[in-house]
Amino acid sequence: MHLSFRSLLVLCAAWFLLPVLPCRADADGDALRAAVARERARPAAPRFDRAAFLRHTSVPVVALSPEGDQVAYLRERNGHRSLWLLPAAGGQARQLLGETDAQQLYWSHDGRWLLLESPRQLFAVAAAGQGGSGIVATLGGRERRELWMVDPLQPAAVLLREHLPATPDAPERWQLLRADMRGQRSLLRADGRQLAGVAFDRTGRLAFVERVEGEALVIHRVAADGSLHEVLRCVRLQRCDPLPLTDAQGRLLLRGDVGGDLYRLLRLEPDGSLHTLHVDPRGEADLDAVAPDPRDGTPRLASYRGTVAANHGLDEDARRHLAAIEARYPGRNLALTVGASHWLVDERASTLQGERWHLYDTRDGAFTDILDFPPLDERDDRPATWLPESAMARKLPMAWRASDGMRVHGFLWLPPGADPARLPLVAVVHGGPWDAARPDAFGTGYSQFLANRGYAVFEPNFRGSTHYGRAYVFAAHGDFGNGRVQQDIVEGVRWLLAQGIGDADRVGIAGASFGGYATLLGVTFQPELFKVGVAIVPPPDFGWDLRWIGRTPEALALSRYIPFEDWLKALSVDPRDAAAMARLHAQSPLAHAGDMNRPLLLFAGGEDKRVALRGVLGYAARLRLQGKDVSLLVDPQAGHHNDKPLAHEAYLYLLALMLHRHLGGAAPQPPDPALRGYLTRSLRIAGRDLRAGGLEPAANP
Repeated sequence: MHLSFRSLLVLCAAWFLLPVLPCRADADGDALRAAVARERARPAAPRFDRAAFLRHTSVPVVALSPEGDQVAYLRERNGHRSLWLLPAAGGQARQLLGETDAQQLYWSHDGRWLLLESPRQLFAVAAAGQGGSGIVATLGGRERRELWMVDPLQPAAVLLREHLPATPDAPERWQLLRADMRGQRSLLRADGRQLAGVAFDRTGRLAFVERVEGEALVIHRVAADGSLHEVLRCVRLQRCDPLPLTDAQGRLLLRGDVGGDLYRLLRLEPDGSLHTLHVDPRGEADLDAVAPDPRDGTPRLASYRGTVAANHGLDEDARRHLAAIEARYPGRNLALTVGASHWLVDERASTLQGERWHLYDTRDGAFTDILDFPPLDERDDRPATWLPESAMARKLPMAWRASDGMRVHGFLWLPPGADPARLPLVAVVHGGPWDAARPDAFGTGYSQFLANRGYAVFEPNFRGSTHYGRAYVFAAHGDFGNGRVQQDIVEGVRWLLAQGIGDADRVGIAGASFGGYATLLGVTFQPELFKVGVAIVPPPDFGWDLRWIGRTPEALALSRYIPFEDWLKALSVDPRDAAAMARLHAQSPLAHAGDMNRPLLLFAGGEDKRVALRGVLGYAARLRLQGKDVSLLVDPQAGHHNDKPLAHEAYLYLLALMLHRHLGGAAPQPPDPALRGYLTRSLRIAGRDLRAGGLEPAANP
């Protein structure tokens, strides 16, 4: 798509909204305009019932055997989950278990056992006709026992990790154990420091261990006598994650970003140097996953998920098979599992509600579609149908230059066949902030739902987002108030408007967690841009919420290994730094509640361990006392993520209601009695929009 000189002048003039680098028709703008033109040329999509976006797969977990000759899967029907086994060569699947609460499924190295992981136990199922099915290990408990991985070389064993608290007779320690299918355990290593990673050589000997040492992750070579010798130290949140098996020469293979910006596949040489085996050829994205050979752990494939989903073969044979698969499923996000005779193909796309599963025969190149069961309606678990892919919006990658010159990434969704300049525009901001919008997912369907209701949807990966390298994460410099990170979001919206995408008088903002916080910032500090906000579990004061999390068990889950406060300090938001916390508070929506003059809808969870309920309640009360147009819903049983089907539908309904009333998109279908009952029970404060929709808080919620 080519623009005339007159059109370029108009676009450049639109940049008076913010200070930027000199305007030019760059490659990013050209690429986006071409993609937008293709979307406008598509047939317009019909509007689908809200219920059509409330679907989930009936096959939540699928696993290929190491030989590639069998596919195990968990299937949900009528509220029950069962275990099945499908021969790859064809034939009927057979049921192995009629009832299980397993959430994950693994094969033993020899392919004779299936391991079912549930929150409280690891259970082994004999898959080759032998006896002996039973509990391998209980999980959790005082020892905080967890399944670490399937043993990469032993025929039928797993590796367990335990964290034993200190007692009057013994200090705190971590243990690595091997357990066979009968539950018999042997101790491989005990350590006074937390074990973060291990690698075995090809003989099965423990060759490397990774430990947490203060703020560092340190990899040691394990000598024959069990003594440790440091070989690599990863500091300042450098990532160094050993693969379970060394190469044939005993050299450590790992994923890491030591010595560079992007997370990549590395090999540690005997002299201590690091050799890059593979890095994103686009120079953009972190390594997302490595697919190993099931027999010896050799990496066969490397995948990346930046602005595009891409797989790369790491040997000639893998490249040949990958080329055949990608020719069959062009332009798809493909997650691949390597087996000896077959590969498992997990097909996804932003236009594909749910996943599709296929088998690829490495011997003759044949493809077989498998597991094509109908999806389930979230509300009653009855069989349903997927939304038609031909009518779905595509997730378009985009990038723009921020006013300080940094190239920032994101995605755009457009209703097929629509004139983009006439569309209301909604910024949907991801949580975290150390997370990212990905290129490959239909996901929860919020953006797809909004596009189907006639909105252009912008998903910014502001600086501080993950998956684009260390420099991208650290570029935030802790400026998470009304500063540089929020400016990325605002400038991205204005850049889209300058490209002729969206109606500048009809712009809204929505998000969950940190995305909810960015929503509060937007309707407080940029009300001339954002006309309405919908914020799910938002922290009204980001700094205060970080300090609160630090006093809860969630801290370790977020910081992974190193102490929570040290992790945040490396990210320039040290909760112990009084000046930094005061600066975040001074720029917080809470401190500027009086400046919030846009319609705002808030959701909160009574059991949220990441965003304190009392913080959201206090913020909503302050807004209400100042006469602001705010609505608040609280689900007393919900945590940070609310998986209730009624909650999911409530989000869709109220999001559509708020945006319809203030941006002019499609009006929502009225709620049925079940949804209305949930809304009434959850409603604590009804603003003008919800009252106009006939919603009032229950007398005794």
